[in-house]
Amino acid sequence: MKALVTIRFKDGVLDPEAVAIGRALQGLGFAEVRSVRREKLIELDLETDDREHARARVGAMCEQLLANPVIESYRIELPDGGPAA
Repeated sequence: MKALVTIRFKDGVLDPEAVAIGRALQGLGFAEVRSVRREKLIELDLETDDREHARARVGAMCEQLLANPVIESYRIELPDGGPAA
């Protein structure tokens, strides 16, 4: 089963890379860019067909390693059935 995890900084947390991207775009003449938000996508291939088990395990992975819950939020998707969390 595939699981997709999208991770982004919570509102109010400074993302220096996104700020740099925004400035670079403006410097290249894309003046309409006012701000940039950046996300990280992680694709996992899991050895299970149990959606609830997969959701729980991926949630644990996010909490323990993939995301920093203090400054980042994450979304888990199990593509065959839509959003899982």
